[in-house]
Amino acid sequence: MDVKDIIKPENLVYKKSRLMSDNVFNFCPGCGHGVAVRTIAEVIEEMGIENDVIGISPVGCSVFLYDFYKFDVVEAAHGRACAVATGIKRVQPDKFVFTYQGDGDLAAIGTGETMHACNRGENIVIVFINNGIYGMTGGQMAPTTLEGMKTTTCPRGRDVKTMGYPLAITPLLAQLPGTYYVTRQSVQTPAAVRKTKKALRQAFENQKNKKGTSIVEIVSNCNSGWGMSPTAANKWMEENMFAKYPLGDMKVDGQLVINNVYEKK
Repeated sequence: MDVKDIIKPENLVYKKSRLMSDNVFNFCPGCGHGVAVRTIAEVIEEMGIENDVIGISPVGCSVFLYDFYKFDVVEAAHGRACAVATGIKRVQPDKFVFTYQGDGDLAAIGTGETMHACNRGENIVIVFINNGIYGMTGGQMAPTTLEGMKTTTCPRGRDVKTMGYPLAITPLLAQLPGTYYVTRQSVQTPAAVRKTKKALRQAFENQKNKKGTSIVEIVSNCNSGWGMSPTAANKWMEENMFAKYPLGDMKVDGQLVINNVYEKK
């Protein structure tokens, strides 16, 4: 029997989105970035908005996003994604505009741009990948690096006495009046991916309905930066990252969801 007789539409469980190019990802094997990027493409394809969507990718692991998508992607300077997204959205208000940013970009270099875009309620979608480290640029400590977590710039672990506390920036953004929908999800299991996909769809629907800023934080692993296998990194993430960055909605329909605003004690 020929393989073409086996692979028929009714037997197809999953296929790559037609909005993804054939270029090979530059992400490290086992990293959650690839799943997140594919999930965004699926949502855009299912909504049928690929001709009206513009992605913004700054410096970081997202820097080559334009190589992976078949729709428009604009490059931004490090930390400036929300500023670029604001300009594009205001010039072309009928377009769907989203940013794809890491924690070093959104929560450090671009904190000001992010904070003010959210406070103004810019009608954009912000996708925030939180893996607790500067993944692409050398594995340095990020604002989201956990207490005691080792990186190239804190090889003995993050000491809050000299390095400050980990920054849970998304709950802070949720309290700004311009944010309409803020949620924190993950992509380490099929069930988690389904929840993230649902959250991304909601965020784009909110933009369609001109509701203001929607933020989807995705807690992910960085197995190369953490010095672990992908399996071990996912387990470590579940046991450590989720304690500081619990999954769930923080703001829905412009209303705070109190139970998930701050990390669990």
